Amino acid sequence: MAVYDVTSCPLFFHLSPDERETILERAVSEVRRVEKGHYVVRQGDPVQHLFLLMEGLVRTEMVTKEGNVLEIEFIEPVRPLAPAFLVAAESRYPVDVITMEETLFYVIPKSAWLREMMLNETLMTNFMRVNSNMTVFLSKKVQMMSIKSLKGKLSLYILECTAPQSPSFTLKRTQSQLAEYFGVQRPSLARTLGELIREGTIRLYKRELTVLDRRKLEEMV
Repeated sequence: MAVYDVTSCPLFFHLSPDERETILERAVSEVRRVEKGHYVVRQGDPVQHLFLLMEGLVRTEMVTKEGNVLEIEFIEPVRPLAPAFLVAAESRYPVDVITMEETLFYVIPKSAWLREMMLNETLMTNFMRVNSNMTVFLSKKVQMMSIKSLKGKLSLYILECTAPQSPSFTLKRTQSQLAEYFGVQRPSLARTLGELIREGTIRLYKRELTVLDRRKLEEMV
């Protein structure tokens, strides 16, 4: 098996190169390539493997009760897919995972990963930290969704992507993808962006968004 660099993966922080290589050689049962636009897993599928995204880009999404597609996040290498659900009582994927470009995964059987964690305290600690950080991320997502107005949700998103010293960032999502992230229709998002621009709160050139009045954004949150 060709061994890819997992140094940037938080599951393998503070492990020596030999430790990382040994773990992967023992645990990885398959190297899987998935073409662009395909489902890796579907919401509700049982979690029987740990998928490590080594190359490419995926997005996670779920369908709300109203029938809207709600994007949860984009995942870039090197990251695991839904690691917390590997050990959950209800061990099923909470989201659909869809490839945005051709991707490559290391596939590790659940039993093999659990065995490796029992053998390596650092690996187990990293696994727990990754899951804790995901809890923080989901808490912020819930906070955003609890804001009733789309303008408030968009303001919070922009505030989290910028800082007073760094008021600009590049939107990685298209407007359609951003609408799905907020669980709304694209025209609603376009209208709200237009309002923020006309009010002088932000400037948007292509995908470069700049905050012009941070105080106004904070007030809308």
